[in-house]
Amino acid sequence: MTKKAVIRKLIIRGARISDAPKVAELSGQLGYTATAREITNRIRRLKAAARNALFVAELPDATIAGWAHVSITYLVEVETRAELNGLVVAEGQRSLGAGAQLLQTVENWARKRGCRSMSVRSNVIRERAHRFYEREGYEHFKTQKAFRKTL
Repeated sequence: MTKKAVIRKLIIRGARISDAPKVAELSGQLGYTATAREITNRIRRLKAAARNALFVAELPDATIAGWAHVSITYLVEVETRAELNGLVVAEGQRSLGAGAQLLQTVENWARKRGCRSMSVRSNVIRERAHRFYEREGYEHFKTQKAFRKTL
């Protein structure tokens, strides 16, 4: 069976605590290393916050091929919108449709909650990801610097 055939049987579902080890592994592929325990705690916090959702793409053999995290952002200056906080598809599963299905799922989730637009931030070095978002109808509208402070 080809990968293309397998990907058609992909199931997109809400993440479970038991998915934490694979979510952690996939996060590491993007350079965001975390332990399964850390991800477990984060999933618990997300589940408690109604303005967030974490979805996984599951293959027929129960392998997690990717995940997407979305949240609702309430801002003064613009209408309520959703933000794709993270999306990763496993090496070997990329360009087979899992990312597009995850993206469609988070967009539908956001629409059902009254969001009128969706934002995504992507590191300037992730050119492949940029092409993916453009293929999916996203427009590059702003370049900015990101700042962080440890509290």
